[in-house]
Amino acid sequence: MRTNEQTAQGDERSGAAGGAVAGPAGRAARVQVTRRVHFSAAHRLGRPDWSAARNRETFGQCASPNWHGHNYEMDVTVEGGVDRETGFVMDLKQLRELVETRVVEDVDHRNLNLDVPWLSGINPTTENLIVGIWSRLVDALPAGVSLARLVLWETPRNYVEYRGERVEER
Repeated sequence: MRTNEQTAQGDERSGAAGGAVAGPAGRAARVQVTRRVHFSAAHRLGRPDWSAARNRETFGQCASPNWHGHNYEMDVTVEGGVDRETGFVMDLKQLRELVETRVVEDVDHRNLNLDVPWLSGINPTTENLIVGIWSRLVDALPAGVSLARLVLWETPRNYVEYRGERVEER
């Protein structure tokens, strides 16, 4: 562990109090930072234009008329230059608060089919949920910080990953 005297000496040698290590060519390093959040939610998969039998055949137990729930874990990765004053890409407290207010408050202990306006009319598969979450976060980040990746764990064995790419609909 460094003492205050050693820290002060190190800062004097680097010419800055705090700050960031320079990347290639003396520019700020581009770094990804990840915050993990948790929420619990219920849903039922299915299409209203399909019969109950077809929904059961396609979505299995997830089409249960009595709903079912998950304890979701989500990794939110942002990317940007390391700020020379703070040494942060983004303050993780600020990232946590953003994800809490724009996503978790809407979905935690909610029914994704009934209670979440930004999922209205959408089959709440984990794939659709992660794309909806991306839309809630992508334009809300500070200048110079971009959303790089979301990973949403529906169970300890099943997850989806999204990086904002779009493909033609099938």
